[in-house]
Formats: sequence, C-alpha cells, structure tokens
Amino acid sequence: MNQYRALALATPLLSALLLGGCVTNVEDSTPAGWEPIVPEAVPEIAEMVPADIADAGVLSGGVNPPFAPFELKDPDGAIIGMEMDLVHAVAAVMGLEFQPVEQDFALILPAVQAGTLDVGASGFTDNPERRESFDFVNFLYAGIQWAQQTGTDVDPDNACGLTVAVQRTTVSDTEDVRPRSAECEAAGQEPITVLAYDTSDNAALSVLIGRADALSADSPVTAWAVSRSEDEMELTGPMKDASPYGWAIPQDSELGPAMAAGLQYLIDSGDYERILAQWGVETGLIDTALINEQPVDGVSS
Repeated sequence: MNQYRALALATPLLSALLLGGCVTNVEDSTPAGWEPIVPEAVPEIAEMVPADIADAGVLSGGVNPPFAPFELKDPDGAIIGMEMDLVHAVAAVMGLEFQPVEQDFALILPAVQAGTLDVGASGFTDNPERRESFDFVNFLYAGIQWAQQTGTDVDPDNACGLTVAVQRTTVSDTEDVRPRSAECEAAGQEPITVLAYDTSDNAALSVLIGRADALSADSPVTAWAVSRSEDEMELTGPMKDASPYGWAIPQDSELGPAMAAGLQYLIDSGDYERILAQWGVETGLIDTALINEQPVDGVSS
C-alpha cells in the first residue's frame, strides 16, 4: 500500500491485538500439543565440554525475546520458544543446564566475545561478517520474508518510497532493506523509509496499525507474526537469501564441537525434528550438524 490506513481503522485494530496477545511481548504460552523434550546426558559428549563450563554445570546464552518462534515470553515471564527448546536439549545431552540471559540484541555478541556469556542464542544468522569474529554451530536454514497488511499490494522488489519495518541490527535491517533503499536512491527514486525497532513484535505491530507498509524479517519470524495476526497480515514476495542460523561462540572454542555433537545426537534420535515441528518449523532442517557450514570431524552422522 502507498498510503497509511486511516487512523479510525488502526486504533481498534491495535486494541484488539493488544488484548488478544497476537504480537505482543507476552504470548499465549506454548503451541497446542507442545511437550518438553529433554534427553538424558550422553557421557562421551559431556566429556567434550570445556572444563570451566562443565565445572559450572551451566551453559549461559544471550537471548533477546520476543523473536518468536525462536524466543518469546510466556504469561509467567519464562523465556520459551523453538530455539530455547533446542538449545535446552543440546545442553542436556552435554550434561548441562541451559541458562538464558536476556539482553539487548546488539549486546549479545560482544558479551560472548568478552566471555561473560558462553553462547549467543537469539536467532543469529551466520554470515561472513559475523564469522570474522565468531564461530557458529548451525541448526537451521531460513531466509528473509516480507509481509504486508492483508489485501494490500507490496512488491519487495519495487518498494522505493515505501515504509518498511525491521528489527534493529538484524540481517533484514542491514542486508535487505537498507541496501534496497540505497539501490532506489542510486536509480533516482525515493528511498525506502526504514522503521527499525528493538523487537520483532513491535516491527510487526507497526504494519498492523498502518505505520509501515511492510515487514521484513527472518522467514520463521514473519510466518509466526502472520499466523498470530488473525488474518490481518499476509506474506508477500518470495523468501530470499536462505542462510544458516547458528549459535554464536568464540572462534576455535572447544565448545563448538561439543555443541555440534549434542545437536547431531538430537538429529539422529529424531528429537531435533520433533522440537522444531512443535513450533511449526518444518523447512530448512539439517541432517548433519555443522560449524560455519562445515561438517565437524568425529561428529557427523
């Protein structure tokens, strides 16, 4: 759409969304039929864990909810989600308890680099820029997907002059919308107005109330927002730039092979697929645990 919806339409829609908990900071807990999947520790994998982490018995991970379905808060304030279930299970295989530490998204990687967190577990795309400073234990492939208000006509490839919402510092912000905007200006057209928010739910909400014409986000995040929008949002355009997601760890850390071994155990047992399916994620799954998209010696199935 080229114009915002009338405020008279936006106000009751916003009220309904906030009351219904569709894309707010607190969701309606886990999906229907969800059940915890927590495997037993595997001694030979537990022996791979770096000594300081093994002694503490805890794997600390930086998270930034809401980024559903990867991580979000339930009505009691607990941090839940697909990625949380998966890293909890990997930690259990390693003989550890996973401890999520809520932080601003932009501060997670510096905390991992400084050693105050063991891992970044907040929907991180493994890209060349980040790989210059970190290793990534890959667990999923996904791409960038746009969404619009239902019934409007937004073409991501012809978005000059539109307003697009993103979560600040994500790949959608830095590698999708802003480069598209630069291309618009280079072609002598109006740039894209980028609305960058601290959370993905606020970015989605800006579309629902007509502040933005479209949302650009990681494909599982966009799909989740659409599914919770009560048919007020729909996907638009194809998914693009499929990339690996991964848990960020210090480069060359012994933690990487240990986490990859834990993930491979879940893949082989079927728990990996079951965990993702409970959150509606059924595409982009891997069959071999990877670090920086490469198989790990002694870990591959």
